[in-house]
Amino acid sequence: MTSDEQTRRERAHGVDATLRVGKAGIESVADELDNQLKERDLVKVKFLRSARGGTTTEELAAELADRVGAEVIETRGNTATYH
Repeated sequence: MTSDEQTRRERAHGVDATLRVGKAGIESVADELDNQLKERDLVKVKFLRSARGGTTTEELAAELADRVGAEVIETRGNTATYH
């Protein structure tokens, strides 16, 4: 892990989740995540149980990152942080 990655992970702890993914899935928040990433360095997204279905938070987080061209900094529990 590089020092930049470590610094982002440390900063991610103080960031509140500003997006929530529910039963409508990641399509419903992809544009908003993209907009927030243009304004901020880090954005935290919470994946509600209804969004996960038979998948994991890590899988959904990676799919959402691919959709908006972002980087997943970390996933912890049901939350993912993006850069």
